Amino acid sequence: MSRGTGPELPVVDAGLAARLGGTGTPVQWELLTSPEVPGVVAATGAAIVPVGATEQHGPHLGLNVDAAIAHHVALGVSALTGVPVVPPVVYGVSGSHGGLPGTLTVRPETMVMLLEDVLESLYANGVRQFVLLNAHTWNAGPMEVAADKLRVRHDDVRVRCIFYVTAYPGSQVDGRVTYGRGLMHANYFETSLMLHIDPQVVHMDRAVSLEDRDTFWDYRTDQVSASGVWGRDVEQATAEHGAAEAERCIRTTAEVVAAAVAEPWPTPR
Repeated sequence: MSRGTGPELPVVDAGLAARLGGTGTPVQWELLTSPEVPGVVAATGAAIVPVGATEQHGPHLGLNVDAAIAHHVALGVSALTGVPVVPPVVYGVSGSHGGLPGTLTVRPETMVMLLEDVLESLYANGVRQFVLLNAHTWNAGPMEVAADKLRVRHDDVRVRCIFYVTAYPGSQVDGRVTYGRGLMHANYFETSLMLHIDPQVVHMDRAVSLEDRDTFWDYRTDQVSASGVWGRDVEQATAEHGAAEAERCIRTTAEVVAAAVAEPWPTPR
Protein backbone atom coordinates (compact mmCIF):
# COMPACT_ATOMS: atom_id res chain seq x y z
CA MET A 1 0.00 0.00 0.00
CA SER A 2 1.44 3.36 -1.01
CA ARG A 3 1.62 5.98 1.74
CA GLY A 4 3.43 8.81 -0.02
CA THR A 5 6.80 9.69 -1.45
CA GLY A 6 8.91 9.41 1.70
CA PRO A 7 10.77 11.91 3.85
CA GLU A 8 11.91 15.30 2.62
CA LEU A 9 15.54 16.43 2.69
CA PRO A 10 16.34 18.67 5.66
CA VAL A 11 16.27 22.41 5.02
CA VAL A 12 19.28 24.23 6.50
CA ASP A 13 20.34 27.84 6.96
CA ALA A 14 22.29 29.06 3.93
CA GLY A 15 24.38 31.48 5.96
CA LEU A 16 25.43 28.78 8.41
CA ALA A 17 26.26 26.45 5.51
CA ALA A 18 28.53 29.08 3.98
CA ARG A 19 30.32 29.49 7.30
CA LEU A 20 30.75 25.76 7.93
CA GLY A 21 31.81 24.78 4.41
CA GLY A 22 28.62 23.35 2.90
CA THR A 23 26.42 24.38 0.01
CA GLY A 24 23.04 23.86 1.68
CA THR A 25 22.57 20.60 -0.24
CA PRO A 26 23.77 17.28 1.20
CA VAL A 27 26.50 15.31 -0.56
CA GLN A 28 25.05 11.81 -0.91
CA TRP A 29 27.69 9.21 -1.70
CA GLU A 30 25.32 6.91 -3.59
CA LEU A 31 24.28 9.72 -5.96
CA LEU A 32 27.84 10.51 -7.03
CA THR A 33 29.33 9.10 -10.21
CA SER A 34 32.57 7.17 -9.89
CA PRO A 35 34.77 9.94 -11.39
CA GLU A 36 33.27 12.47 -8.96
CA VAL A 37 34.31 10.58 -5.83
CA PRO A 38 38.02 11.55 -5.64
CA GLY A 39 37.23 15.28 -5.81
CA VAL A 40 34.49 15.03 -3.19
CA VAL A 41 36.74 13.06 -0.84
CA ALA A 42 39.64 15.45 -1.34
CA ALA A 43 37.53 18.42 -0.24
CA THR A 44 37.28 17.30 3.41
CA GLY A 45 38.90 13.87 3.63
CA ALA A 46 35.90 12.87 5.73
CA ALA A 47 32.68 10.88 5.58
CA ILE A 48 29.60 10.46 7.77
CA VAL A 49 28.26 6.93 8.32
CA PRO A 50 24.69 6.97 9.72
CA VAL A 51 23.82 3.84 11.70
CA GLY A 52 20.23 3.05 12.64
CA ALA A 53 17.98 0.01 12.92
CA THR A 54 14.83 -1.62 11.59
CA GLU A 55 12.85 -2.49 14.70
CA GLN A 56 9.54 -2.20 16.47
CA HIS A 57 8.62 1.27 17.71
CA GLY A 58 5.31 0.58 19.37
CA PRO A 59 1.90 0.49 17.71
CA HIS A 60 2.13 4.01 16.26
CA LEU A 61 5.52 4.34 14.55
CA GLY A 62 7.06 2.62 11.53
CA LEU A 63 9.98 0.27 11.87
CA ASN A 64 12.28 2.78 10.15
CA VAL A 65 12.55 5.31 13.01
CA ASP A 66 16.21 4.93 13.97
CA ALA A 67 17.48 4.65 10.40
CA ALA A 68 15.33 7.59 9.29
CA ILE A 69 16.49 9.86 12.12
CA ALA A 70 20.17 8.97 11.68
CA HIS A 71 19.98 9.58 7.94
CA HIS A 72 18.02 12.83 8.27
CA VAL A 73 20.48 14.32 10.75
CA ALA A 74 23.45 13.12 8.69
CA LEU A 75 22.03 14.71 5.53
CA GLY A 76 21.53 18.00 7.34
CA VAL A 77 25.08 17.92 8.69
CA SER A 78 26.38 17.21 5.19
CA ALA A 79 24.39 20.11 3.76
CA LEU A 80 25.98 22.44 6.33
CA THR A 81 29.55 21.10 6.16
CA GLY A 82 30.08 19.51 2.74
CA VAL A 83 31.14 16.22 4.35
CA PRO A 84 29.64 13.37 2.27
CA VAL A 85 27.12 10.90 3.74
CA VAL A 86 27.17 7.23 2.82
CA PRO A 87 23.91 5.24 2.71
CA PRO A 88 22.67 4.46 6.21
CA VAL A 89 23.16 1.13 7.91
CA VAL A 90 19.50 0.20 8.38
CA TYR A 91 19.97 -3.00 10.40
CA GLY A 92 20.95 -2.69 14.04
CA VAL A 93 21.82 -4.71 17.12
CA SER A 94 18.16 -5.00 18.06
CA GLY A 95 17.77 -8.37 19.74
CA SER A 96 16.92 -6.53 22.96
CA HIS A 97 13.38 -6.02 21.66
CA GLY A 98 12.72 -9.69 22.33
CA GLY A 99 9.50 -11.09 20.89
CA LEU A 100 7.90 -7.81 19.82
CA PRO A 101 7.03 -8.19 16.11
CA GLY A 102 8.74 -6.59 13.15
CA THR A 103 12.30 -6.25 14.38
CA LEU A 104 15.17 -7.26 12.11
CA THR A 105 18.41 -7.69 14.02
CA VAL A 106 22.07 -8.50 13.51
CA ARG A 107 24.48 -9.87 16.08
CA PRO A 108 27.00 -7.47 17.64
CA GLU A 109 29.78 -9.41 15.92
CA THR A 110 28.04 -8.96 12.57
CA MET A 111 27.74 -5.22 13.11
CA VAL A 112 31.45 -4.97 13.91
CA MET A 113 32.39 -6.82 10.72
CA LEU A 114 29.92 -4.90 8.57
CA LEU A 115 31.23 -1.56 9.78
CA GLU A 116 34.82 -2.71 9.40
CA ASP A 117 34.17 -3.51 5.74
CA VAL A 118 32.36 -0.23 5.07
CA LEU A 119 35.09 1.80 6.79
CA GLU A 120 37.87 -0.03 4.96
CA SER A 121 36.07 0.59 1.66
CA LEU A 122 35.92 4.28 2.46
CA TYR A 123 39.59 4.21 3.44
CA ALA A 124 40.42 2.67 0.05
CA ASN A 125 38.62 5.63 -1.54
CA GLY A 126 40.80 8.11 0.32
CA VAL A 127 38.65 8.91 3.37
CA ARG A 128 40.75 9.46 6.48
CA GLN A 129 38.22 11.05 8.88
CA PHE A 130 35.18 9.03 9.89
CA VAL A 131 32.11 10.20 11.82
CA LEU A 132 29.85 7.29 12.82
CA LEU A 133 26.45 8.79 13.64
CA ASN A 134 24.30 6.50 15.78
CA ALA A 135 20.54 6.54 16.45
CA HIS A 136 20.12 3.24 18.32
CA THR A 137 21.51 2.70 21.81
CA TRP A 138 22.53 -0.94 21.49
CA ASN A 139 24.61 -0.23 18.38
CA ALA A 140 27.05 1.77 20.49
CA GLY A 141 29.28 -1.07 21.71
CA PRO A 142 29.89 -2.69 18.30
CA MET A 143 30.38 0.73 16.71
CA GLU A 144 33.08 1.60 19.23
CA VAL A 145 34.80 -1.75 18.62
CA ALA A 146 34.82 -1.20 14.84
CA ALA A 147 36.10 2.35 15.32
CA ASP A 148 38.90 1.20 17.63
CA LYS A 149 39.98 -1.52 15.20
CA LEU A 150 40.21 1.06 12.40
CA ARG A 151 42.12 3.46 14.64
CA VAL A 152 44.63 0.77 15.60
CA ARG A 153 45.03 -0.54 12.05
CA HIS A 154 45.87 2.79 10.39
CA ASP A 155 48.19 5.56 11.53
CA ASP A 156 46.53 8.20 9.37
CA VAL A 157 42.85 7.98 10.38
CA ARG A 158 40.64 9.77 12.85
CA VAL A 159 37.35 8.16 13.84
CA ARG A 160 34.65 9.07 16.32
CA CYS A 161 31.30 7.48 17.23
CA ILE A 162 28.59 9.90 18.32
CA PHE A 163 24.84 9.87 18.86
CA TYR A 164 22.77 12.36 16.95
CA VAL A 165 22.09 14.17 20.24
CA THR A 166 25.69 14.13 21.47
CA ALA A 167 26.43 17.75 20.56
CA TYR A 168 24.21 19.32 23.23
CA PRO A 169 23.54 18.44 26.88
CA GLY A 170 21.18 15.55 27.47
CA SER A 171 19.36 17.62 30.06
CA GLN A 172 18.15 19.85 27.22
CA VAL A 173 16.45 16.98 25.37
CA ASP A 174 12.70 17.30 25.88
CA GLY A 175 11.97 13.58 25.75
CA ARG A 176 9.45 13.45 28.61
CA VAL A 177 11.50 10.65 30.20
CA THR A 178 12.81 10.97 33.74
CA TYR A 179 14.48 7.55 33.91
CA GLY A 180 15.27 4.78 31.54
CA ARG A 181 18.66 5.49 29.94
CA GLY A 182 18.73 3.23 26.86
CA LEU A 183 15.18 2.07 27.49
CA MET A 184 13.73 5.36 26.20
CA HIS A 185 11.97 4.22 23.04
CA ALA A 186 9.16 5.33 20.69
CA ASN A 187 8.59 8.15 23.15
CA TYR A 188 7.53 11.79 22.91
CA PHE A 189 10.92 12.81 21.47
CA GLU A 190 11.17 10.15 18.76
CA THR A 191 7.50 10.52 17.86
CA SER A 192 7.87 14.28 17.47
CA LEU A 193 10.95 13.82 15.30
CA MET A 194 9.13 11.37 13.03
CA LEU A 195 6.09 13.64 12.74
CA HIS A 196 8.55 16.12 11.24
CA ILE A 197 10.83 13.79 9.26
CA ASP A 198 8.42 11.19 7.86
CA PRO A 199 4.82 11.72 9.05
CA GLN A 200 3.45 9.06 6.71
CA VAL A 201 4.74 6.35 9.09
CA VAL A 202 3.23 7.93 12.23
CA HIS A 203 -0.22 6.87 13.41
CA MET A 204 -1.11 9.13 16.31
CA ASP A 205 -4.50 7.49 16.75
CA ARG A 206 -2.62 4.40 17.95
CA ALA A 207 -0.17 6.20 20.25
CA VAL A 208 0.21 4.93 23.82
CA SER A 209 2.46 5.99 26.69
CA LEU A 210 4.30 4.22 29.49
CA GLU A 211 5.40 6.01 32.65
CA ASP A 212 9.11 5.35 33.01
CA ARG A 213 10.61 4.13 36.28
CA ASP A 214 14.06 3.96 37.75
CA THR A 215 15.98 0.68 37.46
CA PHE A 216 19.59 -0.38 37.96
CA TRP A 217 19.45 -2.99 35.19
CA ASP A 218 18.84 -2.47 31.50
CA TYR A 219 16.15 -4.88 30.33
CA ARG A 220 14.89 -6.17 27.01
CA THR A 221 12.08 -3.91 25.85
CA ASP A 222 9.52 -6.71 26.00
CA GLN A 223 10.43 -7.25 29.67
CA VAL A 224 9.29 -3.75 30.64
CA SER A 225 6.71 -2.76 28.02
CA ALA A 226 3.88 -4.74 26.45
CA SER A 227 3.42 -2.07 23.76
CA GLY A 228 7.11 -1.57 22.96
CA VAL A 229 6.90 2.08 24.07
CA TRP A 230 8.95 3.55 26.93
CA GLY A 231 8.08 7.14 27.85
CA ARG A 232 5.17 9.34 28.84
CA ASP A 233 3.12 11.98 26.98
CA VAL A 234 3.57 10.30 23.60
CA GLU A 235 0.08 11.45 22.60
CA GLN A 236 1.26 15.07 22.98
CA ALA A 237 4.04 14.79 20.39
CA THR A 238 3.97 17.40 17.60
CA ALA A 239 5.70 18.01 14.29
CA GLU A 240 6.60 21.50 15.48
CA HIS A 241 8.53 20.10 18.43
CA GLY A 242 10.17 17.55 16.13
CA ALA A 243 11.24 20.27 13.69
CA ALA A 244 12.84 22.30 16.47
CA GLU A 245 14.69 19.28 17.88
CA ALA A 246 15.84 18.14 14.41
CA GLU A 247 17.15 21.62 13.60
CA ARG A 248 19.11 21.68 16.84
CA CYS A 249 20.50 18.17 16.35
CA ILE A 250 21.65 19.07 12.83
CA ARG A 251 23.05 22.52 13.67
CA THR A 252 24.98 21.54 16.78
CA THR A 253 26.36 18.36 15.21
CA ALA A 254 27.40 20.25 12.07
CA GLU A 255 29.29 22.79 14.14
CA VAL A 256 31.13 19.97 15.93
CA VAL A 257 31.89 18.10 12.68
CA ALA A 258 33.14 21.21 10.86
CA ALA A 259 35.52 21.95 13.73
CA ALA A 260 36.62 18.31 13.90
CA VAL A 261 37.49 18.11 10.22
CA ALA A 262 39.72 21.19 10.61
CA GLU A 263 41.25 20.11 13.93
CA PRO A 264 45.07 19.94 13.84
CA TRP A 265 46.63 16.55 14.43
CA PRO A 266 48.31 16.32 17.83
CA THR A 267 52.08 16.35 18.18
CA PRO A 268 53.23 13.73 20.70
CA ARG A 269 55.19 15.29 23.53
